[in-house]
Amino acid sequence: SKSGMSNPQPTAGLAQLALQPPPNPCHHAVITSYFSRTDRLQYRKYEYGAFTGSLKSLRDYSEQLKDMVAFYLGCSFNFEKVLQAAGIPVRNIEQKCSVSMYKTAVPCYSVSTFCCNLVVTMRPIPECKLEAAVLATSELKATHGAPIHMGNPGLLGIQDLSKPDYGDPVHLHPGDIPVFWASSVTGIEAVINCRSPLAFTHSLDCTFVTDLKNDRFTLGSSREVPQVHCISQDPLHFSMASAEAAKKIKTLESLIGIDPGNRGIVHLLRPGELLKACLSLSHSRSVLVTTGFPTHFNYEPPEENDGPPGALAIAAMLQALEKDVAIVTDQRAMDLNKKIIEEAVQIGILKKPVPLLSYQRESADSALTFLCENGNPRRPRFDHLIAIERAGMAADGNYYNARKVNIKHLVDPIDELFLAAQTIPGITTTGVGDGGNELGMGKLKDAVKKHIKNGDVIACDVAADFAVVAGKGFVECGRVDDDEEKLLKALVQLGVRSGVSASLEMEVDALPFYNTHSPMIEKLLQEVQH
Repeated sequence: SKSGMSNPQPTAGLAQLALQPPPNPCHHAVITSYFSRTDRLQYRKYEYGAFTGSLKSLRDYSEQLKDMVAFYLGCSFNFEKVLQAAGIPVRNIEQKCSVSMYKTAVPCYSVSTFCCNLVVTMRPIPECKLEAAVLATSELKATHGAPIHMGNPGLLGIQDLSKPDYGDPVHLHPGDIPVFWASSVTGIEAVINCRSPLAFTHSLDCTFVTDLKNDRFTLGSSREVPQVHCISQDPLHFSMASAEAAKKIKTLESLIGIDPGNRGIVHLLRPGELLKACLSLSHSRSVLVTTGFPTHFNYEPPEENDGPPGALAIAAMLQALEKDVAIVTDQRAMDLNKKIIEEAVQIGILKKPVPLLSYQRESADSALTFLCENGNPRRPRFDHLIAIERAGMAADGNYYNARKVNIKHLVDPIDELFLAAQTIPGITTTGVGDGGNELGMGKLKDAVKKHIKNGDVIACDVAADFAVVAGKGFVECGRVDDDEEKLLKALVQLGVRSGVSASLEMEVDALPFYNTHSPMIEKLLQEVQH
């Protein structure tokens, strides 16, 4: 039955057989007896990964089938009726064609000899219906559940929607967003890549239809109601979070917006920036972090202490999520940051050392060459840049501390990386700061000029995609526990001073660590753990 559209309620499935099963073949439903030989209209035969012909039945292979394992995988055709019932148009049904399927550049987890990239189905969904589509399909986890990507197909490595690798091209209507679900056709790619001596799959138009109903695989009412958020316009990219997670992040955003230093940052706050930054980071594989604000030009080192701890806290979080992370800083501060990273590893904040990089402008293409392999914007080394308490370039090309003192001679032009990222599809940026003169705060420069002391001069002119405004003690200090206390003490021993007072004490921007920062961050921890 082609796609089960004549009677879409029974559960459809795709099936593959392989002579060499994985060592633990229980990830999906497994039929351990030999494969039914005539329950599909047509099969495809593969030998050592090569397609060698189509068959009407498998009767001639009865002996070989006794040593094979059959995998029945859920099919996304099952949720098309669910989408229609929710008032969501299904364009491939409207256009009387099969769904579009594409090979992606996204690698799947390997199991034994099975390894391949993900294959996806694409259905155009009106933008106003995205959240409804996510909600409707997320309940059917046995048939692929919620989409894995919404927006620009290039982020999956798909170059041309009009040329699917399987199925038919499906045309988008004005206002439609391409939405992608994991496809069971991925199994065919796995069969091809494992190069089994003999394997069979169904033909794409001949899926297996069971007598099991969709409602058997529906989870029912879920506590985690999904929300859809646009995290990028160019390239277009949507992401999702549960309503519960979004609410918690909103609360955290309100807490970090508290201003114990009374600098007027309440006027800089933009609700939703933290959530979008978090969602964007969740899609990232390789992240570049930068910090360093040499405000104390009369001391050595000139750095203040509210940037490095936050950078390390972010690096630790990224390591825990198994993402690649590196830190870029000023050439003159390389030795200092190397010692700070070593301390963080010894204390236990970092699982392992973070690569430490520096950037210098040697030509017009230096930033592009730094960010991308061989300077090719289609092959970025990083897909997210984070600046936390990093000196940012003002409109006149200089760098200023809060007192309006030019510190350009101490700052390498790392801003150029953020400017170049604006021209490279797939790289997003986040800036974290509390005074408006930090890298990435250019998005808020009008408010900085109006509400922050000396803002007309010091305001950073370089914008990040997401500008996260954090009061003293929150993002800068990371967690509050014995390890973080040890790290701040290590910074003091290395001569890294408090931002406002230049004091070598347990304080950040003249606010005491124990009486101000510690209780504030404890509130964050309580909210996260609640």
